[in-house]
Amino acid sequence: MDTIARIWADLGGRVGGPMSFRLLLQPTMAALFAIRAGIVDGRTNQAPYFWAILHDPAHRRHLIDEGWKAVARVFGLAIGMDAIYQIVVFRWFYPFEALIVAFLLACVPYLLIRGPVGRLARRVQPRKETV
Repeated sequence: MDTIARIWADLGGRVGGPMSFRLLLQPTMAALFAIRAGIVDGRTNQAPYFWAILHDPAHRRHLIDEGWKAVARVFGLAIGMDAIYQIVVFRWFYPFEALIVAFLLACVPYLLIRGPVGRLARRVQPRKETV
């Protein structure tokens, strides 16, 4: 139980601590990748990303691989920057905390943004006229 309390306190301390700019930079980068992929999804008339992962087992592996390729660099950057933060602030490295932070900063924004952008792109794309 002490470990969970420490992790919770450590995660909260990152908001106002040193290197807090990364809390804006990394989700922004993930969002840009999600927007780019969402526009492609909308133009190709694909199902919303997160919905398709949950409800389309035939394509789930492909979708996860595709999403991972898009956020892998941001995820790696988040782990690296969190490692630097931990060494500066705690004088120690907690790998599980770094994974949590990286997931929150890279994967969550990507999952939340790609689907709605795809839907929006599908609505605003020019309709083909049938003659």
